[in-house]
Amino acid sequence: MKVVYFTHSLESCWNHGNAHFLRGVLRELIARGHKVEAWEPHDAWSRANLVADHGEAGLAAYHQAYPELSSRRFHPPLDVDLALDGADLVIVHEWNDPALVAAIGRARARGRFTLLFHDTHHRAVSEPDAMQAFDLSRYDGVLAFGETLAAVYRRWGWGDRVFVWHEAADVRLFHPPVYEQAREGLVWIGNWGDGERAAELERFLFAPAAATGLGLDLYGVRYPEAARRTLARYDVRYHGWLANAAAPQVFAKHMATVHVPRRFYVETLPGIPTIRVFEALACGIPLVSAPWTDSEGLFDIGRDLLMVRSGSEMAAALRTVKSDRDLRRELAASGLAAIHARHTCAHRVDELMAVLARLGAGARTPAMEIAK
Repeated sequence: MKVVYFTHSLESCWNHGNAHFLRGVLRELIARGHKVEAWEPHDAWSRANLVADHGEAGLAAYHQAYPELSSRRFHPPLDVDLALDGADLVIVHEWNDPALVAAIGRARARGRFTLLFHDTHHRAVSEPDAMQAFDLSRYDGVLAFGETLAAVYRRWGWGDRVFVWHEAADVRLFHPPVYEQAREGLVWIGNWGDGERAAELERFLFAPAAATGLGLDLYGVRYPEAARRTLARYDVRYHGWLANAAAPQVFAKHMATVHVPRRFYVETLPGIPTIRVFEALACGIPLVSAPWTDSEGLFDIGRDLLMVRSGSEMAAALRTVKSDRDLRRELAASGLAAIHARHTCAHRVDELMAVLARLGAGARTPAMEIAK
């Protein structure tokens, strides 16, 4: 099968978490004998920011970790028929230009491939008008990275043609270290974003880390000066951008990590943990999370990871993790087992094949008209 994926960027993970999952899924497809092509705009903001900060050398970690992957960069307008030549499955990520999304849909009417829209963001609830402006009328289905997001698309008329497709860990890259080394302190890998979780980061990460004396290393981008002053006030060691391919080595040096979900994934899209949780657990590092609702039962809370309800509970949990070696081992083992049982990119490729089987011959006929 020939798979064509239209992404914002495959090369850059600078403030672009979808690249993590996409790389793992495409690599898994290649390993199973499928032909894969990825297309990304030449001026993708994620790649442009990465190169501006780190030069072309900033792409080296990706190329070294994923030698089998490559992408074709294009200047709009793209010759869509050329890009889709011979395709059996086409997937378009939601962070693409609406004109391109529509053009690919029109090409679907002329072709015999299955066409899916892939949504891995909160814009369906944070910017619904922008998302509904996409012309998906000729698309065969939607891949949504959580049940609560899938429910939004059902309300928009997609019915049984929206499929839950959670992110997952690429366990070829994300795994415990072959040889254990000394571990100390906490690590947090995450971007500042637009400050929508500034209070939560202070309450559940900066203050508890300082209170427990564990020490905190922080990696990420888009931290404004005010945010950096907050980090300095709590003695957080800020390291800037980290190539996602280097994250396993960083996790391997630390005793534990913390998950602080963005507010949208707590209040309006519960049940979506995002990629960092899967990757951390795959690396065998104990994880303590700020509150979110695991409405789909993805994990065994209390065994795979700890979850707290307040800053004081976070400090208490971190003290326990720091002092209890057996607990750290149990959390690491259970979290890792959960990933290998249900949440690898191989599992997601299996789910993708099941989606294609469910669409069946209907995906070869003119696609449904979606009610607006």
